Amino acid sequence: MVQLRARDHGVTVGELPIGPRNKITDVPGITVGHCTVDTEEHKTGVTVVLPGPENPFVHKLPAAAFVLNGFGKTAGLVQVEELGTLETPIALTNTLNVGLVHDALVEYLIGRCEAEGIDLTSVNPVVCECNDGGLNRIQVRAVGREQVFAALAAASPDFDEGDVGAGKGMVCHGLKGGIGSASRRLTLNGRDYTLGALVLANHGRLADLTIDGRRVGLEITPEKAARESDVGSCIVILATDLPLDSRQLGRVARRASVGLARLGSFIGHGSGEVFLAFSTANAFDPREKAATRTVTAFHENKMDLPFRAAAECTEEAVLNCLYTAHTVTGWDGKPVYSFLSFEQEKNERKL
Repeated sequence: MVQLRARDHGVTVGELPIGPRNKITDVPGITVGHCTVDTEEHKTGVTVVLPGPENPFVHKLPAAAFVLNGFGKTAGLVQVEELGTLETPIALTNTLNVGLVHDALVEYLIGRCEAEGIDLTSVNPVVCECNDGGLNRIQVRAVGREQVFAALAAASPDFDEGDVGAGKGMVCHGLKGGIGSASRRLTLNGRDYTLGALVLANHGRLADLTIDGRRVGLEITPEKAARESDVGSCIVILATDLPLDSRQLGRVARRASVGLARLGSFIGHGSGEVFLAFSTANAFDPREKAATRTVTAFHENKMDLPFRAAAECTEEAVLNCLYTAHTVTGWDGKPVYSFLSFEQEKNERKL
């Protein structure tokens, strides 16, 4: 089924051109997979971002993380910040499943390395989370090895958004949230590059929701909003094929905050905003014996373009999440309404 996203509803973000899918997978080689757990008791799941077809343990990519507000339970970011590299797929899930998903990624990498004759004695899985306890009976941890391996097997260049995978139980600006994505094309020295974003949106206050400069949250019946405060967290994954080093990727990651702010989030006390950026350029194999290696460096004075792309992608990815998510009823029988259900209600009132 074709999903209608923000642009299909006439909402355009920014000025840079979009990629062919307008998703993070417009960056060559990247794939995304979901496994959704949707039962009466559970509205949850896992989403994985594979940084390329190669084994990431021996095809390490430059990476950086930025924590805007640290109300979160991520795994792996300390080593990413210290070494500036990514060596596993990135997994997104709910708060209480971080450990089980981490364990599954370890098992996946051990198995893959054994099959390829690679010696693995330590690995740094990256797992990020948001709390879906409002819709999902989170204490009964429903995401583990089976779900992670299913998401990895399902990874492809095209993928659904909204209430799928890790996004099944998420709430964004008091409405149904989840997974969203967007991309931008960048032309430098006659060559095209791509920067893309994938968000797990579980943040924001309804009254603050702003789309295209309009405070649309004020137009929505507040009694039906799932939350009245800016809590819950937002994970933003940024990917690019620009040859950015770890320090530059950290600078780009910070600009995800611009996209969230343009939508009205002020990054509340109870919301964990964690951003991770990586580049598919300048990969290296740690088994190489040479003391030096040759890389392509990006001109620091040209950083405005990836900064703008990160801000635009993040804003549009959250909007795509809101426009594609459906109304979901939680384990306690309480629904969280989709943004489109309110848009439909508003249009009917006009008739």
